[in-house]
Amino acid sequence: MTTDASNIAWETDILIIGSGAAGLTLALRSAPFAQVMVLSKGDLKEGATFYAQGGIAAVLDSEDSIESHLEDTITAGVGLCHRDIVQHIVNNSAEAVTWLVAQGVPFTTERARNNNDVSINTETPELSSLHLTQEGGHSHRRIIHATDATGKAVFETLQKRAQAHANIKLLEGYTAVDLVTQTATNKSESVCVGAYLLEQETGRVVTIRAKFIVLATGGASKAYLFTTNPDGASGDGIAMAWRAGCRIANMEFNQFHPTCLYHPHAKSFLITEALRGEGAKLELPDGTRFMPKFDAREELAPRDIVARAIDYEMKRLGCDCLYLSIIHKPADFVKEHFPHIYSRCLDFGIDITTDRIPVVPAAHYTCGGVVINERGETDIRNLYAIGETSFSGLHGANRMASNSLLECFVVAFGAAQSITEKTENTELVPKIAPWDEGKVTEAADEILVSHNWEEIRRLMWDFVGIVRNNKRLNRADRRIKLLREEIREHYIKHKISNDNLELRNLALVSELIITSALKRKESRGLHFTQDYPQTDKVAKDTILVPKHKPVLNSR
Repeated sequence: MTTDASNIAWETDILIIGSGAAGLTLALRSAPFAQVMVLSKGDLKEGATFYAQGGIAAVLDSEDSIESHLEDTITAGVGLCHRDIVQHIVNNSAEAVTWLVAQGVPFTTERARNNNDVSINTETPELSSLHLTQEGGHSHRRIIHATDATGKAVFETLQKRAQAHANIKLLEGYTAVDLVTQTATNKSESVCVGAYLLEQETGRVVTIRAKFIVLATGGASKAYLFTTNPDGASGDGIAMAWRAGCRIANMEFNQFHPTCLYHPHAKSFLITEALRGEGAKLELPDGTRFMPKFDAREELAPRDIVARAIDYEMKRLGCDCLYLSIIHKPADFVKEHFPHIYSRCLDFGIDITTDRIPVVPAAHYTCGGVVINERGETDIRNLYAIGETSFSGLHGANRMASNSLLECFVVAFGAAQSITEKTENTELVPKIAPWDEGKVTEAADEILVSHNWEEIRRLMWDFVGIVRNNKRLNRADRRIKLLREEIREHYIKHKISNDNLELRNLALVSELIITSALKRKESRGLHFTQDYPQTDKVAKDTILVPKHKPVLNSR
């Protein structure tokens, strides 16, 4: 990684935009053969991985099977999952967990087995002590976890490994503005050769040149007013890929987690599905259970079903929240299995061993994204997308719990292998067009940015939420186009900042969500519309293809 006298501020073999589980995994898998730079627009930990509570799905129980995990995933995805991709990712689940154990991730183990414990497959002895729990949609206990803070444990372990590696450079406080593409020598395809980055401390836009660029920026749930995601989940990677000329798929499938803590000061605290896996029950304000009348799997039904059930009951009763109760379990059991949730709820005056937890659904996961194959390769040569930014075909119309982290690791493994095979025959391009500041000025009134941000999030929550109809979607479509024009004009005329970059991306991704939702004339999984309540016999993806020319210089 060097700085030269031209307009190139940095150069590296691999630029990874995003510092979550997917990005750090790819960095560690690639570092033995390449120089790697990992970019974070905030603190390294400010990604979805750090806050993930549940775990990682993998077939380790001797009574479980790859076929069962595959069929559970396809069932949860309401027939829209790509079977070959599901097969590939599930087949590699044990390898992913084995690698994480080798990195030192402190997964919860069975210290003393009892009659309720499962028998771990002895063919993988290094995994034989891991404790397995169960979550919605899974027919077996197959969730490996680190108490109730799996994401934090995974992130901190991988970050420590990355910081110690001589070939990995971690950069904080840099926001990716846009990808740089050029036409290949054969004139038949685009090649990604670098990116423009906003240096937040100085406000300068710098250029980085790289052989390979990887989008690992997470999802777009910040498009919604209520979300479990951190503030940075503004769909940056999806937006940049679309502007660069990549196809985007299935953006209408936004997963709403059924149980986000309802408290005025909690902001976006998730109550893991693993609570329901260990026997927690959903209740109305009067204590009545309601999930049995919606699905035979009750509290362990897939998330789309549970979220719609909660939404229905809240609207029917006109109440602000419903309740999740695990008070029937011994207090010691609850504290041991869910120490993070116990402690955090206690901060808000809720003792989950004696009190019910007030919960509401909240935007949680983007099931669509940048179209990739099993190795993370996109439509543009040398551009990769991994993790929640991508659409591999794994999740279908509804992501099954704890499959997302698994996808991060397996696809990152594939991307690392792909890059390894290409790296010797790939050179840095000699020249990249410098960033053009044009005649921009300082913005006189930043309230316009914050106002548009809030308007988009309210618009998406009210009209493109858990239950949809054409009237709401068309209204959202008209308004988002006006907002995008306002935002574009502001972006062109003024110096860029992290806030207006995120707003620009959020507006674009919101339009992609709305466009995708309008195209789907059925209800399936996470997309439920009152105008088309039926589910078509043939499941089809919604593929959006850019009609514009790729962005070569964002101004």
